[in-house]
Amino acid sequence: MNNLLRCLFLFVASLSAMPVSSATLPGLSDFIDEMVLKHDFKREELTGLFARVEHRPEIIDAISRPSERKPWPEYRAAFVNAYRIKHGLAFWKAHRLDLIRAEKKYGVPQAIIVALIGVETLYGKQTGRFLTLNALTTLAFDYPRRAVFFRDELEHYLLLAREQQFDLLEVRSSYAGAMGIPQFMPSSYRHYAVDFNGNHKVDLLNETADAIGSVGNYLQGYGWIRGGRVSVRAQVSGEGDMGAIKAPRSLEKWAAAGVIPDIKIGQDAQARLLDYTVEEGREFWLGFNNFEVITRYNNSDYYAMSVFQLAEALEAARRGRQRG
Repeated sequence: MNNLLRCLFLFVASLSAMPVSSATLPGLSDFIDEMVLKHDFKREELTGLFARVEHRPEIIDAISRPSERKPWPEYRAAFVNAYRIKHGLAFWKAHRLDLIRAEKKYGVPQAIIVALIGVETLYGKQTGRFLTLNALTTLAFDYPRRAVFFRDELEHYLLLAREQQFDLLEVRSSYAGAMGIPQFMPSSYRHYAVDFNGNHKVDLLNETADAIGSVGNYLQGYGWIRGGRVSVRAQVSGEGDMGAIKAPRSLEKWAAAGVIPDIKIGQDAQARLLDYTVEEGREFWLGFNNFEVITRYNNSDYYAMSVFQLAEALEAARRGRQRG
């Protein structure tokens, strides 16, 4: 009986990595037709390529259990900690000139760029273990909730691979198909990646300078305001559930509702109230334009606040080292 169960388990496990084809993934054949008509791909090459792609159910499992569902203190601790601060300072020191140049060109503070790369890939050390083509194909044709998005990203990835001469069966990414040191999705790679080290190629998979410049270009492209605030703590004394108010309001209107920032800021500034549950209860922050820009990288207030707070911690640690 034990041998029978063991064989059954091995058989089921093997099914989870079976190669997909136009016959096994509904919509893949139509997608191939579209790529041939729109972008002059060769049908036989795409058909042969996708015959070698593997459907990965664990990718569906991973995207269905995002880390943003964790309690805020647990989520924050994964990114704002002594380990990431230590390695962030080392990264900052090693790439200081590129970071200075990126801040000057794009208006994004060095600490924000360092923190974002730190949150995404631990400064380039953890760039993903899934074959990008497996990830995007699985999500494009077996994840209905966001199939349109991932089908578009798969299209961009095939175009990117043709432009960059990627080996489609070699490049690895996150389970969502985000690639390289800054974890750009293929569409972002094509639109915002830059050759920041001047070697006449754009390489976010291996070249840190390109990653640094591309993060700055991305945030600037989504409306980063040079010298603008990201977020400040606020005290709430008004009645009602302030956390339910999601739209940005002027600080003058927030003040009238009993929401006061911890530092003095012009009353015409627009901000959204952010509400985090901590051990002591609830913690409120005001998120400004640049906070919203960070959420364009990952649409999560937890994510954006972690990037901001890691940047603040890195900046404080760096100042402390300089004084010491």
